[in-house]
Amino acid sequence: MKCLLTFTPAGMTLWRPCRRVSCLLWVFIYLGCVTPLNITPMTSGLRSAFSATRSTSVLGGSQRALSFDRLLVNVGDDFNPDTGRFRCRLPGAYYFSFTVGKFPKKMLSVMLVKNGMEIQAMAYDGSRKQGRKVQSQSVMISLKPMDTVSLLLQESPDYAIYSNIGPYITFSGYLVYPDSTSSIEYLNNHLSPPGLHLPGCPPPVDPHYDWRRRAAKEEPRSAFSVARTSSALGERKGQHEREALVFDVEYVNIGGHFNKTSGRFTCHFPGAYYFAFTVGKHPLRAVSVKLMRGRSEVQAMVFDEDTSRRREMQSQSLLLSLRKGDHIWLYSQQDEGYAVYSNQGRYTTFSGFLVYPEGESINTDRTFP
Repeated sequence: MKCLLTFTPAGMTLWRPCRRVSCLLWVFIYLGCVTPLNITPMTSGLRSAFSATRSTSVLGGSQRALSFDRLLVNVGDDFNPDTGRFRCRLPGAYYFSFTVGKFPKKMLSVMLVKNGMEIQAMAYDGSRKQGRKVQSQSVMISLKPMDTVSLLLQESPDYAIYSNIGPYITFSGYLVYPDSTSSIEYLNNHLSPPGLHLPGCPPPVDPHYDWRRRAAKEEPRSAFSVARTSSALGERKGQHEREALVFDVEYVNIGGHFNKTSGRFTCHFPGAYYFAFTVGKHPLRAVSVKLMRGRSEVQAMVFDEDTSRRREMQSQSLLLSLRKGDHIWLYSQQDEGYAVYSNQGRYTTFSGFLVYPEGESINTDRTFP
């Protein structure tokens, strides 16, 4: 490989790179035009994940945004523990979960917000009892570049969150499905995409790569996340047909496999799926909600028989191996004395997504004596 130095009449030295070096220079120029300085997709790929904890309590009115003092994971450096803010770098569907501790003799109210003010979900406990406990919440939301996600505390001094070196307070999030229309996804080791001619550079030689769509290699995608903004009260007596809990807010519905009107998810791609739900307990009512498969197979449940006036929450999650055509739904006990509580703060949420498609060493469920 030879590079030539030539001299102009004015005495200026020009460097004439060889063909291979010229190609590399064009690649760097091209990448510089489409890739922000803080993104290195060639090395880091389409990855974004964080998990942080806090080891000290916070009293209402002293701090609005929740910050963190220990960072366990920060793939992509998209989370700032000092501000408690996650900033989206890669557009797509993200799953967020958080757990917060209730301070003795204080109420608990923590909101997951998008872009500083859009409430996505919340954790709440209206008890003022002496004991300590934790509340959890999770949701999947669709983000665009520069969108932010953070946790906000209720500003009133009647509220507080508790933690210690345990810690009680955790916040995690990760990219489940990147946006397939993202320009970042099209970057690869080829020297040039179709339509971009780099002088002196050979064309791509991989016949299996399609710059417009990598459908042949894309794995199936299926994900949903929904919420309720109103309560569901049990009003029936005796035996009756079970009805699914329905939802009126849809955060994500990749593939369109969840019907929020019927409250049912239908499996289109066999494989291992992760499901999580959180429900609010209505004042003066017990709560009993089951994760159902098919017509009547109970997979998991939450239960609280306390009928006091306080509002609080219950959460549950698990992985299931599904076949095509399987239905997953939530059943709330419909008898008198039971209810699910929610309001515009979105106490009640339900999420699920495909983790591994069939064929990736999935063992079906087995019951052991």
